[in-house]
Amino acid sequence: MTDTSRTADILCDFRVPPESLAAAPPARRDGVRLLVGRQGAGEVAHHAFRELPGLLRAGDVLVVNTSRTLPAAVDGSLGGDPVVVHFSTRRDDGRWVVEIRDPDGRGSTVRRPGGPAGAVVRLAGGERLALDEPLDPCGDRLWVASPSMADPLRHLHRHGRPIRYAYTERDQPLAAHQTVFATASPDGAGSAEMPSAGRPFTAPLVTELVSRGVQIAPIVLHTGVASAEAYEPPYAEPYTVPAATAWQVNAARAAGGRVIAVGTTAVRALESAADPRGVVRPARGWTELVITPERGVRAVDGLLTGLHEPEASHLLMLRAVSGDGLLERVYAEALQHRYLWHEFGDVNLLLP
Repeated sequence: MTDTSRTADILCDFRVPPESLAAAPPARRDGVRLLVGRQGAGEVAHHAFRELPGLLRAGDVLVVNTSRTLPAAVDGSLGGDPVVVHFSTRRDDGRWVVEIRDPDGRGSTVRRPGGPAGAVVRLAGGERLALDEPLDPCGDRLWVASPSMADPLRHLHRHGRPIRYAYTERDQPLAAHQTVFATASPDGAGSAEMPSAGRPFTAPLVTELVSRGVQIAPIVLHTGVASAEAYEPPYAEPYTVPAATAWQVNAARAAGGRVIAVGTTAVRALESAADPRGVVRPARGWTELVITPERGVRAVDGLLTGLHEPEASHLLMLRAVSGDGLLERVYAEALQHRYLWHEFGDVNLLLP
């Protein structure tokens, strides 16, 4: 077995103890810990997130996702049984990709068998959601569904709440699921779940970064639900890389600066707009790109991200950015020092 295969096996085999699951937001957004891994020397260092400006250089570019989080969970009934619908992604034909889940009796939800095709979920206000077909013919977790309401986004804002999973202790207000970068889209679209790598940033911290010469470049990727089955690859998501961001990234790289993505969504969007030489073009549409160690990254030099479960396909992307050896050391340190996982947890910075 090669060293790469051995490391990949280790990254798939670790287990996150229950006490390492972030159950609630920290008292301060920037009060989380920052675990920094540097390629080359392979060193791993522990910092407070507020120290981030001192870890970056003038000329670096932080690429951030400005998608707003939607109140994407709504109650309904299917066949007389209560269910929770997670509205994931609005398609171009007006239909939605949704996930139907069972209430767990503690304010969260659990996985349920999907479908069947033709079933109708009854929603508040007499509205209905018809399940048309599974998104993946080989699976039944996500469904393409036709809503009866003329404006599903308005329905979400009236009846919905942020998606919540069982590791959190209670529902949080929608504001707790927005980042400082969140910007309303002209068409009202947004993300089913928060692009959480940006959550620890605050306005004063962004001001300090800019005052030190670090640039902030926006992209948009409206992310879908994250409750994927083990090793399930991400599905198509809508994204936009503006012309100004493409220019910033290309200019920074030409001048020797580093392009650091804030979150895996920023990596996916930027790499979808990059050519084989790493030159980024303005782009808009749907991306089905899955970034693996074999594919590698072309436009991204570093990544600021949360900590991911061993079953998550995100780890393939992290391996592509950092290499296996460094990522193994980062996760070993995170487990040993009880770093916190998930959207309200700690973050790690992978640098070249």
